[in-house]
Amino acid sequence: MTLTIDRSNYLQLWAKLDISPKVIESEAEYRQFLVVAENLLAKKNSRTPEETTLFRLAIELIEDYEAQHYNLDDWGKSTPHEILQHIMAASGTKQVDLVGIIGSKGVVSEVVNGSRSISKAQAKKLGEMFKVSPSLFI
Repeated sequence: MTLTIDRSNYLQLWAKLDISPKVIESEAEYRQFLVVAENLLAKKNSRTPEETTLFRLAIELIEDYEAQHYNLDDWGKSTPHEILQHIMAASGTKQVDLVGIIGSKGVVSEVVNGSRSISKAQAKKLGEMFKVSPSLFI
């Protein structure tokens, strides 16, 4: 699908963002691109051609970064709590940050340590929190 974009509008769109159109080299840049992609995803039916082009580029850059820094192929072999532990470590999230989101302090501890299964409702909340598919946690 080839879009016709206005170069000036496209450059103005980049100028409004707090990131540069380049390969993602850090976790901070990765998170910035995730925010951009999420915001543009929400505008699916009202994106301009320039926004659609930016969205497609952001997705490519995000996928490239994830392929290099998160071995997603191995995640199919990991248990849901191992995936949760990895995502928490990568994002600097502590167990206390999950209290109130997926349950009490005790429930969070049991989920993170694998002694309690992650429910579908908890998986959905974790997916929203970490901007990943809830299926990773089930």
